[in-house]
Amino acid sequence: MTCPTRTPAIQLQQIRVNGRIRAREVRVIVASTGEQLGVMKLSDAIRHAQNLGLDLVEVAPTAQPPVCRIVDYGKFKYETSKHDKEKKNSGSKLKEIKFRVNIDGHDYETKMRHAEEFLDKGNKVRIQLQFRGREMAHQELGMRLMIRVKGDLVNMANVETEPKLMGRNVTMTLAPLPAAKRRRKFSTAGDELEPLPDEPEDDDEDDE
Repeated sequence: MTCPTRTPAIQLQQIRVNGRIRAREVRVIVASTGEQLGVMKLSDAIRHAQNLGLDLVEVAPTAQPPVCRIVDYGKFKYETSKHDKEKKNSGSKLKEIKFRVNIDGHDYETKMRHAEEFLDKGNKVRIQLQFRGREMAHQELGMRLMIRVKGDLVNMANVETEPKLMGRNVTMTLAPLPAAKRRRKFSTAGDELEPLPDEPEDDDEDDE
């Protein structure tokens, strides 16, 4: 019979340790060496762990009998928590890049390099264009810029949400293509990117 050696996904707060384990018999593994001690009475397993200065931690409660590891519980808890955090952080994030209608060529390319970098890391990107003052009278220029961004990133992303005007902003959301299909236009992987240009605060005096 093949004995489990991997810790299944289990919520940290649900893990039973030492005297909190309810089974009469458990299958025991020494985590540091991978040595399998076989099925033991719970009291013997706890005593063996204590003799090693360690804890008995139940890692597969639904197995018959439950599987326990002899580990340093403090270290086990830290590593499990760290793994869960890394797993959450590895998921897709939503990054935002802001544009202005009258953005100059250099700033545009800088922002597009950052967009490519975000997409290449598997993140979604929200493109936000902000109108200031009298620019609201020329909304077609903003839509034209969004179409340009969409075209320049066509080999990096699909459009998840088409450009939409809300108040003074036009927003569009892009989702990354599969890694094998991505091709950068403005940069290559590993390029040192310039910081994103700062955006000036909205100035309502332009409305006058």
